[in-house]
Amino acid sequence: MRLTRDVCLVGGGRFGFGLTSPGDSHVYLVDGGDDLLLVDAGIGGVAGDPQRILAEIERDGYDPSRISRLFLTHYHTDHMGGAAEMRDLLGCELHGSPLTARTLEAGDEKQVSLPEAKRAGYFPEDYVLRPAPCAGDLTEDATFAVGSLSLRVIETPGHAAGHVSFLVEGGERVYLLQGDVIFFGGTVFLQNTHDCSIQDYAQSVNKLAEIEFDAHLPGHLGISLEDGKRHIMAAKAVFDALGVPKNLV
Repeated sequence: MRLTRDVCLVGGGRFGFGLTSPGDSHVYLVDGGDDLLLVDAGIGGVAGDPQRILAEIERDGYDPSRISRLFLTHYHTDHMGGAAEMRDLLGCELHGSPLTARTLEAGDEKQVSLPEAKRAGYFPEDYVLRPAPCAGDLTEDATFAVGSLSLRVIETPGHAAGHVSFLVEGGERVYLLQGDVIFFGGTVFLQNTHDCSIQDYAQSVNKLAEIEFDAHLPGHLGISLEDGKRHIMAAKAVFDALGVPKNLV
């Protein structure tokens, strides 16, 4: 589903537009002209189907074999679980924060709270996180060229340790792809997991509030192509009042 000339939404499940497998996060294709980048990989495994994501890419007029890199916002399995399969299918390089890279390479299901998520009914018992090689080079202020576009990494922990967001400039508008930090209306995603922190969350929101951008492209729910910063500012206002914004769960 083309959003602008620079970005397509090519994956998303029951907490999105129902494009692909129900457990998939939003998956974005960034088009820099002579270079294509995939952001997040969906759930993969027995709960997913990466081929459906590839079909969406083709439906938007792209050859998936042109995708050379896949960037991960964080290591939760609805975003990272399909990374190993995408690497097999596309031959692309995988990139994450240092913690995300270590977690993926080890297939560390404890770090991603997969046993707890299975007990809560989010994943089938036979779901397995497949390990894969991953470069841990998505660190604060690291910049990458995506064809004619420029991508800057912003460290945004809170929802999960090692979480990063991406500011993409040089195209039709400025885009913030920020995984599971803030959703439509300033909603947050706090979970009872070992690495979720309200204090880190508030600091990440304060950091994003200092950045100017147009399009707000989260990992689930609604997307805003204009005035996207209003969602960040809505969450900041609640955090500044020593409260906790509305939670997704």
